[in-house]
Amino acid sequence: MDDDLLAYCLAKPGAWQDEPWEGDVVAKVADKIFAFLGDTTTSIGLKCGRTREEADELVHAYPTDVTPSSYIGRYGWNTITLGGKIPEDELLELIDHSYEAVVSKLPRSKRP
Repeated sequence: MDDDLLAYCLAKPGAWQDEPWEGDVVAKVADKIFAFLGDTTTSIGLKCGRTREEADELVHAYPTDVTPSSYIGRYGWNTITLGGKIPEDELLELIDHSYEAVVSKLPRSKRP
C-alpha cells in the first residue's frame, strides 16, 4: 500500500482506515468506502463516475493504466495502476472526486 496515498485519503474530513478483508486496506467516510488501497503498491480502486459510461472516460484516456474494478465496475469504480501514465496531481484529483461522490450519497446526518 502506498503510505502517501493512504495519508492523503485519511486527511479528508471524517475519513478513517479499515481492513474489511484480511490484507485489504480501504479508506472510508462514515461506513462507505471511497478508496481501495489493497495490500500492494500497484493500484488503487476509486469511484470514477456515477455510471460505467462516465467511468469509461478514464479507461479510454489511459487504456494501459485504468480498468473497470472487479465486481463493482458496473457502478463506476475503476482500478488505477500506480506509477503509470496518470500524473500524480490527476490521481489526487481522482481521490478527491471519489471521496466527494461517496459523501454526496451519504445521509446528511452522516456527512462530515
